[in-house]
Amino acid sequence: MAALNRRRGRHTSAQPPARNLVVLPPPATLAPGETMPAAARTALPPPWGWRMRGGGRAAHVIAADEFQGTTVQIAGLFPFVAGSGSPVEGVPVGRHMLWGETVCLDPLAWLRAGLTTNPGMFVLGQPGVGKSALSHRLITGMVAAGTRALILGDTKPDYVAHIAHLGGQIIKVGRGLDRINPLDAGPLGQVLAGMDPHAAAALRWEVRGRRLALLLALISLVRGDRVLNVEEVILGRAVDLLDTRIADPTVPDVLRVLDEGPDQLRAAARTDDPVAYQHRVHDLVASLALLCEGSLAGVFDGPTSTPIDLDAPAVSVDISRVGAAGDTLLAAALLCTWAYGHGAVDAAAALAEVGAGPRRTYLAVMDELWRALRGAPGLVEHADALTRLNRAKGMASLMITHSLADLDALATEEDRAKARGFVDRAAITVLAGLPPRELGRVQEITPLTDAEWQMIASWSAPDSWQPGGRHPGRGKYMIKTGGRLGIPVQMTLLPAEVALYDSDQAIRRTHPDTRR
Repeated sequence: MAALNRRRGRHTSAQPPARNLVVLPPPATLAPGETMPAAARTALPPPWGWRMRGGGRAAHVIAADEFQGTTVQIAGLFPFVAGSGSPVEGVPVGRHMLWGETVCLDPLAWLRAGLTTNPGMFVLGQPGVGKSALSHRLITGMVAAGTRALILGDTKPDYVAHIAHLGGQIIKVGRGLDRINPLDAGPLGQVLAGMDPHAAAALRWEVRGRRLALLLALISLVRGDRVLNVEEVILGRAVDLLDTRIADPTVPDVLRVLDEGPDQLRAAARTDDPVAYQHRVHDLVASLALLCEGSLAGVFDGPTSTPIDLDAPAVSVDISRVGAAGDTLLAAALLCTWAYGHGAVDAAAALAEVGAGPRRTYLAVMDELWRALRGAPGLVEHADALTRLNRAKGMASLMITHSLADLDALATEEDRAKARGFVDRAAITVLAGLPPRELGRVQEITPLTDAEWQMIASWSAPDSWQPGGRHPGRGKYMIKTGGRLGIPVQMTLLPAEVALYDSDQAIRRTHPDTRR
């Protein structure tokens, strides 16, 4: 290459020889019949070689001319055709399966680089193909870059060991463990004192809205139906009344004030008759009582025992103990965890706005998304409201589920349409191994080429029944964003990552011969 560049007039004069290096004349300058000294045979040429054809190494190679064209125009040059290049912003997640380039991924870094328009990310794939492993790799890299990771509802738990390894905070929610108060304003309530009156008033309305929205979602969950309009008005008036009495009221406090039936609540119920008032709040009281006395008792009926520490590099809210009590309790725990986590991020953003805290970025991981959304009609709207403004808060969201069929199983068409909007609104969609039937649903939201379709489908199932084989889709992902062609990437875990990211440790402990 050096000789070629010289013939084209691009060679640059040699650099000065290194100190203490014997540099002799090039062989071409020796007289006829003269033998080369022994020292010359062992001496190195100058750093850029002798001034002659084939005269030594080149430390600097000038870039060749680059030509671009379509595959139709330059088809005769195949296979000397390269892709347009993979993103280098973010966390290295693997190598391009066609070109071998390193592929990097980070919803926040891609947003800053102008590659995407929002920090939303949706991961879709069959169980066991490595969805959680990709999430773990992103957590490790983004935490190293200064982003705080929030695991808002670890249902198995898959992330506890990893977050503990990173020096993060672990919150274990369940009966006899940590509690979450659905009405806890958290850090949002703590920043009010340091704000000007106008901003503080706006933040109080935000706190009120969050409390009321979460209460309505929990009531919808335990009764399996929507809250009536008159009940919502009464409940809102009860929250306002308690706000003047208690800094952080609890669900039992709401029950108590509903039973008392003060004038403000009877006015909201549009009646002065105590009997008529009791009749109108009967179902509301019964639903709230289930949060305190029924199967959900001991989890949401007291003050928050362990607040989220946003100074920690990562936080995992472990609700695996709750999951053993049934889907209703698990969905309630997920809703409370999501609301509390997003509230903490809002508080940090409010502090940063007034110069009372540092500006930070966050990655919220919402795994097992479908288990919370299918709890009752209307819960999709609550989750949608929590995540819609993530860009303004410097918060990336990573939603993970197995199949779009999970979202299609929601109760109403309105909920199904909003759930599909999660995928449609996410700037980055990552597809792991999926069968052709599922890809048909994906095609309605994210366009796939025939080659992408065939590649993803080939990852969905092994070709044979031979035991001990590796699943063909393990660690393989198709990264899609906008209308661009997808990026097929193969991720390989390091030995230390295998122990931290493995979601099948319980099975492997029982059957140690199971292969990865």
